[in-house]
Amino acid sequence: MFYVKQIENKNVYCSDFLNNLEHFFTSRDLIVKENLDIISKYLNIKPENLICPSQVHKDNIEIAKENKKEYKNTDALIVKDNNIAIYLNFADCTPIILYDSKQNIGAIAHAGWRGTAQKIAPKTVLKMQKLYNSKPENIIAVIGPCISFKHFETSNEAIFELSKTISNTKGLFKNNYANLKGINERQLREIGIEKIDVCPYCTVENNDKFFSYRKENATKLRHSAVIKLKN
Repeated sequence: MFYVKQIENKNVYCSDFLNNLEHFFTSRDLIVKENLDIISKYLNIKPENLICPSQVHKDNIEIAKENKKEYKNTDALIVKDNNIAIYLNFADCTPIILYDSKQNIGAIAHAGWRGTAQKIAPKTVLKMQKLYNSKPENIIAVIGPCISFKHFETSNEAIFELSKTISNTKGLFKNNYANLKGINERQLREIGIEKIDVCPYCTVENNDKFFSYRKENATKLRHSAVIKLKN
């Protein structure tokens, strides 16, 4: 279940699935890049320890480190260090937070249709398994605000590529429309993730709360998914 809280009188959105992880999805009220001091103060870290990669709609996954500032061509970050926080930016694409509740390891994946077609979220889980022996039964997934099924009309190519990523496509495609939240959820369930919270908000329909690349004529403004491990 999603709920609203405030940071300096600015709305952010959280999931009650992640009570043991400091996390939030920002809104139009709180653009991370413009409010680094506010957010870093709230998270109790230095502003330079709030890390964001250079996103390019691919499936590259990196590990966030305190002394590393550049993450080129990276669409998912994994964090194990509670001295830093990570965030990724969105405006219609699907934000996915992953959290290993046993080992206190977190990640954020950026899944537009291309990232979803490349299975960025399952690949992030697999990297957590490979590097840290994370187990699917201990991982919680939270799928944040993105463009909804009825507003995501796309190409035949995209429909074909997306449909290949899951064994059961029932209910997730209609004509040239695709359910990005649903596809990412099903990808995760098919690799054993059972605890998944899906945000009800659509970036197009709830454009008063979030940015929409499609509705706002290719806006460059972004809301973000932010996480920091608790001590």
